[in-house]
Amino acid sequence: MKSRSKTFLVALLAIFSFTELPAQVRLPQLVSDGMVLQRNAPLKIWGWAAPAEKISLTFNGKTYNTTASGEGKWHIMMKPLKAGGPYTMNIRASNSIQLKDILIGDVWFCSGQSNMALPMERVKEKFANEVATVNYPEIRNFFIPTIADVSKVREDLPPGKWTPAVPEHILSFGAVSYFFAKDIYNKYKVPIGIINSSVGGTPIQAWTSEEGLKQIPQYASRVEQLKDSLFVKNLVQQTAVKNKAVAAQFTPDDAGLKGAKTWYDPTYVPENWHAFWLPGYWEDQGIRGLKGVVWFRKEITLPESVNGKAGKLMFGAMVDADETYVNGKQVGNVTYKYPPRRYEIPAGLLKAGKNTIVIRLTNTTDKGGFVPDKSYNLLVDGQTIDLRGDWQYKVGQVFTFSKDIPSTPNFSAQDEPTGLYKSMVAPVLPYAIKGVLWYQGETNSHKPEEYETLLKALIADWRSKWAQPNLPFIYAQLPNFMEVDYAPAESKWAVLREGQRRTLAVPNTGMAVGIDAGEWNDIHPLDKQTIGKRMALAAQKVAYGDAKVVAYGPMFESAIVEGDQIRIRFSTTGSGLVAKGDKTLKHFAIAGADKKFVWGTAAIEGNEVVVSSKQIQQPRYVRYAWADNPDFANLYNQEGLPASPFKTDE
Repeated sequence: MKSRSKTFLVALLAIFSFTELPAQVRLPQLVSDGMVLQRNAPLKIWGWAAPAEKISLTFNGKTYNTTASGEGKWHIMMKPLKAGGPYTMNIRASNSIQLKDILIGDVWFCSGQSNMALPMERVKEKFANEVATVNYPEIRNFFIPTIADVSKVREDLPPGKWTPAVPEHILSFGAVSYFFAKDIYNKYKVPIGIINSSVGGTPIQAWTSEEGLKQIPQYASRVEQLKDSLFVKNLVQQTAVKNKAVAAQFTPDDAGLKGAKTWYDPTYVPENWHAFWLPGYWEDQGIRGLKGVVWFRKEITLPESVNGKAGKLMFGAMVDADETYVNGKQVGNVTYKYPPRRYEIPAGLLKAGKNTIVIRLTNTTDKGGFVPDKSYNLLVDGQTIDLRGDWQYKVGQVFTFSKDIPSTPNFSAQDEPTGLYKSMVAPVLPYAIKGVLWYQGETNSHKPEEYETLLKALIADWRSKWAQPNLPFIYAQLPNFMEVDYAPAESKWAVLREGQRRTLAVPNTGMAVGIDAGEWNDIHPLDKQTIGKRMALAAQKVAYGDAKVVAYGPMFESAIVEGDQIRIRFSTTGSGLVAKGDKTLKHFAIAGADKKFVWGTAAIEGNEVVVSSKQIQQPRYVRYAWADNPDFANLYNQEGLPASPFKTDE
C-alpha cells in the first residue's frame, strides 16, 4: 500500500513538472513584439497579474519593480528615452515574457472613418512601384480591428500586431497614414509607429467620451439613455426584428437563375435583352425606379495569342452588389458599392474567339449600375481591352417592399455616442503618443453645422484623456466630391469644411486641405498620397516646430469692403499667391446684404485678393470654393498648396 502511494506521488509530481502553469502576467495587445515606444516622454508599461504578484521589468539596461494591486492591475513608469533600437524587454513574475525588436521613435494615433482606414491594398494599382519597392522596416503599423461597445469602457483591444512597412505587409497599412509616416521618417530619421484606429461610416461623436460630450445636449442625453441596459437591449431586439423583416423582402426569385439554363451559362442564348451603354446607371437608361436584380452581358472576341492565359477584370465600381462571370465561371463578387472590382481570371478560362462576360447586379438603394468615369478593362497578355460601350441587360427580379417594415431606427454601437471611444480609444490611452491624425467628417455631413463644436470637443477630450494639453492634432479637410455645380450654390460639405477651417483657431492643430485630391464619383478617392503628404507638412509645423516649412496653402484671415469691391487677406501665403493653371482666379462668389451670390471677378494684388462684380454694387460677402465639388477652384501659393474654402458671412 505504501509503495503504491509513493508511485502515485511520483507520477503526480511528474505531471506538474511537464505541465505549463497558467501565466499570471498578461500584457495589453499594444505592448508586444515590434512595438514603437514614444521617444522623449515618460513611458507606461502596464498589464494584469494575480493580486499582489511581484513583477520585474528589464529594458535597455535598467530594471524596474512593482506589485500588482488587489484587482490584479499593475504598471511601471520608465523615464524618457532617446530614439533608437531595436531593444528587448523582459518581464518576470510567476511567468516570463520577452518582447523583441522594440524601437523608440514617434507614435501617431490615426483615427476616423473609412478614408483613414482605407488600406494600401485599395490603391496598389495607382502606387504599384511604391508597393513593390517599399523598404521602411522602422515604420511600424498596428491596425485595430473594429469593436464597439456602449455598455462599458474596455481595458484592452482586440488581438493585433505590429508590422513593418515592407512588401509583405504594406498592403494592410492605411494609405494616408503610410504616406504621412514615410515623409516624417525621411525627414527626421526616427522610427515611426502608427496606431490605426478607424472604422468606415462612423460619426465623430462615436469616438468621443462621455465627458467630452457633456456640453453638447443632444449627445449627452443619448449617452444617458445608453446607460440603461434594458433600453439598449430593446434597441438591439427592435433592430433584429426590423432586419429580419427587411431580409424577407429579398427572397430569391431571380428569373436568371430559374430557367433550364442560367443566364450566365455560356450556352445560354439571350432573348429580349435590351441595349445598355456601360458605364452608367440603369435609372438613366430606361429602367425607372427599379430596386432588384439586373443582368448585364457582353460578348468579346479575343485573338489566338490570349488562348488559355490568365487575365484580370478591372471593373471600376458598381452599385450595389455584383456576381461576375466569365465564360460561365464566377470570377468574383463584392457585396457593397464602394470597392473597385478587381477580379483575377484563372489560366484556361479565356479562349481565342468568342468570350462572354456576365454580371448579376443587385441594387437596393440609390441608382443601380456602373459608376461613370472609372476604368472598365480586361487585362490579358500585356493588352488592355476596353470594355466600355455596348452591353445588353435584362431584369431578373423586382423587389417589392412591404409597408409592414417597422419604422424604428437601426441600432449599431459603432454609430452611437461613445461607442468607439470606449472600445478603440480608451484602451490606447496609457500608451504615449506624439500626436493624432484625424480623417473623418463624411458621416456627419447631414448635420454639418454641428461639426465645428464636435471636432473641438473631440480635440479637448483626447488631450484631456492623454493628459497632454497641447497634444498635436492634425486633421484632413473633406476633399471635393459629388457633381460639379456651375453656379454658386449651398453645400453641406462646404459648411462642414468651414467648421474644420475654423477649428484651426484651437492651438496646436493643423489641417490638410484636399479639395483638389478627391473624385466626383468616389467618396473614397485613391490619391491618398497627397493627403498624407499635406498632413505631414502640418505635423512638421505643429508637432516638430519647424518654423521654416510652409505647411498650408492660403488661409482666409480678413475681409474689408472697399466701395464696390471686397479685399481678402490671407495668412500662410508662402512665397506668394498664384492662380494655378490659369491667370484668372475662379470660384470666388460675391453677394450683397441679401446673400444672393453670383460669380465675382477676382484678382491677386500682392498677398491679397480683390473680388467684385458688376451685378453687385454694394458687396458684403465673399465665398471661395463653396461647393460639394469646387472643381475649378484655383487659388494656391507658390509652394503648390491650395487655399482652404471659406466664407466671410456668418
